[in-house]
Amino acid sequence: MSKSVLFLGGTGIISWSCVNQAIASGWQVSVLNRGQSTLRPVPPAAELIRCDARDQAAARSALAGRHFDVVADFIDFTPDQLAGNVELLKGHTDQFIFIATAAAYQRGSRLPITESTPLVNPWWQYSRDKIACEDYLTGLIRTEGFPATIVRPAHTYDAGLLPCLGGWTDIARLRAGQPVVVQGDGTSLWVLTHARDFAYCFVGLFGQSSAIGDTFHIMGDEVLTWNQIYTELAHAAGVKDPVLAHVTSEAIAAELPAEGPGLIGDRTHSVIFDCSKVRAIATGFHQQVPFCQGAKEIIACFDAHPELQVVRPDYDAAFDRLVERAVIDWGPR
Repeated sequence: MSKSVLFLGGTGIISWSCVNQAIASGWQVSVLNRGQSTLRPVPPAAELIRCDARDQAAARSALAGRHFDVVADFIDFTPDQLAGNVELLKGHTDQFIFIATAAAYQRGSRLPITESTPLVNPWWQYSRDKIACEDYLTGLIRTEGFPATIVRPAHTYDAGLLPCLGGWTDIARLRAGQPVVVQGDGTSLWVLTHARDFAYCFVGLFGQSSAIGDTFHIMGDEVLTWNQIYTELAHAAGVKDPVLAHVTSEAIAAELPAEGPGLIGDRTHSVIFDCSKVRAIATGFHQQVPFCQGAKEIIACFDAHPELQVVRPDYDAAFDRLVERAVIDWGPR
């Protein structure tokens, strides 16, 4: 009899690939979800438990009497949200996997980043909330033996996500021959991981007793500069020689305050990750999707879905203002 896994979520950027990987790996997959996604629908091979996971009473009724070998929680971002689902599933699973974030790691310390790198991010509330979630789970592990595993993804994408500052606004600017804004001088190092590559290692942790009570981050091997990332996106969009306007993160944050915490607290800094810990358990990993391929998948998806092609006038105008005082690289890439 195949082992069972319940996904809380299951149709998001990361979780959808994990659902498909779990099915391919022989797991009996259930997805607690409203079932409304058209871009990433629940696969027919998975059981859809149609429910709003934020409705605790409805979720409790939907899961009554059920037990799962693994529960994968992709939907909780604050300790209050997490506590509700932990109480809901306590005693109903042998392993509860919580999705934290590698954006919680202290930046500017030594590289490579390992799981023991301190969790400190005073700039970004999202990271602070995820750190608080980890603290909550760690307390349960120590005091109650709660069978939790903590996983920290970094910048993980799929065909439905543009991993650049302006989203489709950047692609529209590239295709129009306009400069796109890149933070700093574009040479800081960054790790992008396709969700299919993430999913291989993530599912490899399922049912592993050595993973319970422990923490793992999961990334691919490819390290790119931001100049390379924007250039790959441009080439995938049919733009041979993109024009990159280099602007400090502080200047971008002043024009676009909502972007400030993620830039200054995360993407401004170079990152390299040591993933030997997870790969000692999820053996046999080989990165399948380099970003040159991933970029082509992204542009193909957006071109096929006009509803995704959202140009934000406020961002476009802010980029124009930033370009006026930028250092512009007009050369071919």
